[in-house]
Amino acid sequence: MQFWVYMLRCRDGSYYTGHTDDLQKRLWEHEQGLGAEWTRRRRPIELAWCAVGSSRDEVFAFERRIKNWSRAKKEALIAGDWALVGYLAKPPHERPSTSLGTSGRGERHNAPDGAGQKSSLVPSEVEGRGTESDGGQ
Repeated sequence: MQFWVYMLRCRDGSYYTGHTDDLQKRLWEHEQGLGAEWTRRRRPIELAWCAVGSSRDEVFAFERRIKNWSRAKKEALIAGDWALVGYLAKPPHERPSTSLGTSGRGERHNAPDGAGQKSSLVPSEVEGRGTESDGGQ
């Protein structure tokens, strides 16, 4: 069974993050006003980003992480700009000077069909959290 973590863009420009085991059904529920209170008051909504995970625990944990991200970091994720996601994961005082920016970013991606896909959740090294086996790199 596949599980999805997803981000919706609401009418007011805000983002809603959730997870489900049936993406199409859950999107329909949000569009009909049967979803969360947040999206019910901000319809219409559109799918901005989604990823497949192998377990409910995995996608729920990722949902909880990205709910706390800044708008800029969420938009970098939507754009698939892993370099910018990693850059924005660092505290401002630890970020090197760079020309990374958010202008021109934020193109929208449609939901993949999910067939035969590996999980595309953000690898921990992008957020500066290496694994024990790689020495934290």
